[in-house]
Amino acid sequence: MQFHRKNLTNEELIDIYKKILLPRMIEEKMLLLLRQGKISKWFSGIGQEAIAVGATLALDEDEWIMPLHRNLGVFTSRNMPLNKLFKQWQGNKDGYSKGRERSFHFGTKEHHICGMISHLGPQLAIADGVSLAHKLSGDKKLSLAFTGDGGTSEGDFHEALNVAAVWDLPVIFLIENNGYGLSTPINEQYRCFSLVERAKGYGMEGIRIDGNNILEVYDTIKGVRDYCINNQKPYLIECMTFRMRGHEEASGVKYVPPQLFELWEKKDPIKNYEQYLLQQNLLSEAAIETIKIETKEYIESELKLAYDAAPMVVDTDEELNDVYQHHVSRFTLPDLQLHALPGTQQKTENGKLKTEIRFIDGIKEGLKQSMEQHSNLVLMGQDIAEYGGAFKITEGFVEQFGKARVRNTPICESAIVGAALGLSLQGYKAMMEMQFADFATVGFNQIINNLAKIYYRWGQNADVVIRMPTGGGVGAGPFHSQSNEAWFVHTPGLKVVYPSTPADAKGLLIAAINDPNPVIYFEHKALYRSISGLVPDEYYEVEIGKARLVQEGDDISIITYGSGVHWALEYAKNHPQHSIYILDLRTLLPLDYLAIQNAVKATGKVLLLHEDTLTGGIGGEIAAWIGEHCFENLDAPVLRCASLDTAIPFNMDLEKNFMAYSRLGEYVEKLLGY
Repeated sequence: MQFHRKNLTNEELIDIYKKILLPRMIEEKMLLLLRQGKISKWFSGIGQEAIAVGATLALDEDEWIMPLHRNLGVFTSRNMPLNKLFKQWQGNKDGYSKGRERSFHFGTKEHHICGMISHLGPQLAIADGVSLAHKLSGDKKLSLAFTGDGGTSEGDFHEALNVAAVWDLPVIFLIENNGYGLSTPINEQYRCFSLVERAKGYGMEGIRIDGNNILEVYDTIKGVRDYCINNQKPYLIECMTFRMRGHEEASGVKYVPPQLFELWEKKDPIKNYEQYLLQQNLLSEAAIETIKIETKEYIESELKLAYDAAPMVVDTDEELNDVYQHHVSRFTLPDLQLHALPGTQQKTENGKLKTEIRFIDGIKEGLKQSMEQHSNLVLMGQDIAEYGGAFKITEGFVEQFGKARVRNTPICESAIVGAALGLSLQGYKAMMEMQFADFATVGFNQIINNLAKIYYRWGQNADVVIRMPTGGGVGAGPFHSQSNEAWFVHTPGLKVVYPSTPADAKGLLIAAINDPNPVIYFEHKALYRSISGLVPDEYYEVEIGKARLVQEGDDISIITYGSGVHWALEYAKNHPQHSIYILDLRTLLPLDYLAIQNAVKATGKVLLLHEDTLTGGIGGEIAAWIGEHCFENLDAPVLRCASLDTAIPFNMDLEKNFMAYSRLGEYVEKLLGY
């Protein structure tokens, strides 16, 4: 192993030794604690320390790093308090995640480290978003994301590298190639000679280096950093290395040929660097021993502080309160009961104008005013720039706001959700348009496991809105018409809104963008141009979590949302003999339980109506809540009117039969009959 100091001073070379030694000695202590049963799990990076330490030292301290399991050196090289790291690994309340996350599944904005999730690949797209923020701000900064050889087989790897290349982002993708994805050797993972060969396919430069040579790692990444920033380009680095322990300690190493351990033992990054310092007379054997003693004493003293931490006190209220970042609406108006003839204009009580516009125009107006309000709001989606999006909602936005903020994306939903989260790390707001809500499935992991959980896990909010054109009634078939809101309502940490009027469409979108939490914004395609209503011209919010009383009634209560509101109104209009109470939920997560309770009390007979299929739909959740909390107010069983438990069909006659509205009258009469 050849070391080249270049322009590093003696002090810097010795400091690098201390930096690479620390994670090794911490790990040796952790393995001892694991055997003693004092920690539950450990992913060892012994043998790979040079990569994490060298990469971290090569970056500025305010540049984000997205590490993985075996990157303890990232955390220690950012000088994080070791006692707090120990508390984290013990699952202590005073750790970085309040005991909610394990080993390295946490992050810290203070130290510009973004915690991983177990799915590995999503880290890469977050780095894209951070680098996009730097690009938009004109900062001379970048981000760096780690992946392993196994992670390069994931779709997220392809998507993130492609987006970085297409958008010319200053980001470093660093592959730690240790020869195994858990137990699967690289010859069963890929067929190219070297993973860095893939760089050319994405239109970027790449290099393969000795990942066990601390000075080579440091110098390479230092130079690549300058290249990425000066040229505004991404770069792929493949670091060849080996892990001397199992994937995690429980898995063992029986699948590894013994001769490999003998080979890589000779390439130990710490022993070799130590020998180099001795040969250069920069350190003596005695000095090295002193450093090791001091390091051990430091580890033991920090460990004692961790042991002295108070035991966990479980606080249910705190757990629930930490699902969302606290937010207070600032631009709310009184509840909007706005009805008028098409094309009319009226004045509100305070003299401000409200105009008759379509549902789709309410969305467009809310988005446009939000772009004017927030200079840090970035829109992303397929075809949303010059083309204006599949439904023309962003038509004309490029001319007003520019392509830097109104960004066409490749067809890669997962990477764009991840990039939206990365923007949030740097204080930006992001709106992503799913071309159809159906396509959220290919970005599901990022939404469910990254956006939704990140605030609860380590206090980092995800200031992201995902617009979801949804619903049937337009003959678009199984992959462009399904109602999938229930998937997201089941996920703590998300907020889910679903407007049914132009006024709510505008106000809820503005509220969603102002909210620092991730909001899934459903917009029904069939309502775009078929529904009109009076909408205040001003910038305003409709409060998230607040239902709307559509009309009073005495006979039965219909609780619904989206297209169901208009089905209920039409039925009530055509059956004036029935006095129907209609509640528009507007927000599906969190639900307005007080409004639901009032709807039950108003009539004692409740029909839950939604376009989604019956089984697993949100109607079942609300029915269960009513049964638990409002049973004494009921005069009949709670009924659910939903669409058939099939995929939504293409043929219009089949689609009408599928839809819940085809059975609405039957359910109303049944409920009235009790």
